[in-house]
Amino acid sequence: MKVRVHRRWESKLPPDDDHPYRTGAWRPNLVEYDADELDVIEGHIPAELEGTYLRNTENPLLPSIGRYHPFDGDGMIHAIRFGGGKASYRNRFVQTRGLAAELEAGAPLWAGIVEPPASSLREDGWGARTRMKDASSTDVVVHGGRAISTFYQCGDAYELALDTLETIGTARWAPRWGVSAHAKVDERTGELMWFAYSTEAPYLKCGIVDARGETVMERDVPLPGPRLPHDMAFTERFLVLNDLPLYWSPDEIARGIYRPRFHRDQPSRFALVPRRPSTSLGANGVMWFEAQPTYVLHWINAFERGDEVVLDGFAQANPTPRPDPADGPYAGVRKMTDLHAMNARPHRWRFDLRTGKTKEEPLGDSVFEFPTVDGRDAGRAYRRAICMSAVPNWFLFDGILSLDVETGAIARYTWPDGTYGSEAPISGDYAMSFVSSDAAGECQIFRVDAIADGPIARIALPERVCAGTHAAFTSRA
Repeated sequence: MKVRVHRRWESKLPPDDDHPYRTGAWRPNLVEYDADELDVIEGHIPAELEGTYLRNTENPLLPSIGRYHPFDGDGMIHAIRFGGGKASYRNRFVQTRGLAAELEAGAPLWAGIVEPPASSLREDGWGARTRMKDASSTDVVVHGGRAISTFYQCGDAYELALDTLETIGTARWAPRWGVSAHAKVDERTGELMWFAYSTEAPYLKCGIVDARGETVMERDVPLPGPRLPHDMAFTERFLVLNDLPLYWSPDEIARGIYRPRFHRDQPSRFALVPRRPSTSLGANGVMWFEAQPTYVLHWINAFERGDEVVLDGFAQANPTPRPDPADGPYAGVRKMTDLHAMNARPHRWRFDLRTGKTKEEPLGDSVFEFPTVDGRDAGRAYRRAICMSAVPNWFLFDGILSLDVETGAIARYTWPDGTYGSEAPISGDYAMSFVSSDAAGECQIFRVDAIADGPIARIALPERVCAGTHAAFTSRA
């Protein structure tokens, strides 16, 4: 392995820090590397695997104002490039405006998601609730030959050069509200679809950007009040947006309190928004469907089948788990990110375009989440998703699994104790995951039709990679 240090960053976190999401597997990465000719520890890299695997992670450089949530950390993109049976790696911080301001001040300026906006030291900022830092640390997609990092509470969409990971700037197509994480790319058309939410009416917006970066659709999707959508889906003809009954209460917002509540007496609602102008679907060209109350962090995929739109995702049976004080001072933040406490299980919703009715059914009874599908199947009928299982009471992935959405069959591979993986995008026959322990970091490659057999290749990295959130794969070099 040929390794060059691009930059070392100075951490201003306390030396005796004991926060579970700033230590151990979540210890921030502070060194930016360029590494070529990575060593293959075991197996071999398939010669036909060509492209780049990118992952976003949270890496705080400064202490927090009040309580810290893992999603508050500053974004860092990690990328491993495959070609000709070889691999190279680099990682870079996303150079956000918020990070630059805090580094110049030498101190945190904005409070994170667990604290009220009034705790921030500046009155400006980003986020659906305002007065947050846009950490750009949640998601990453590739569009128009550039990596785009985004933030789950809405912020600027930052474009990075795909080859160097240097931050280019904010995307010119992003609206004033910014955009949420989980923009979607239709690989067959080259279009990027986005949504954004806010505490300001009309509360939800969406849009489509073509392969050249030009906006081809932007519209409001009026809602009864502020909501907290985390993800979206799409089909060949529709964007699939949601109005789920877990949201900030308007009376508390008026008092500066942003505490999500689950309203069990309200239905889940789903909006089908045409990707092209249409006058045939309900008021304002949007068709709404209702279903049983739940909350969903991530959708698996959506597609059209005859007169139905089928949507797959992870329904939560317990969207607002209560912390146990016996679990110590960090009990609350642990429960917020505990998939087992949320009881997230794969589920299917079927929307009948003729009748406006919804049918729903479980796709399995195991708890797991963070799905990916082959990009060529996004928005279309598909068979398999690659997902992650998590450690109870932790936001750490202890296993990778394959879900057959037609039969419900699951194939699973579990990493050794103390070793954790990351969301695993698919490229053809292969899925890949950054895998880290205290000792080292790797990238592991799996065959999607033989996940339980374990990795077919283990590739050494210069350093372990901090735990984090979302990933993407692009066949672009």
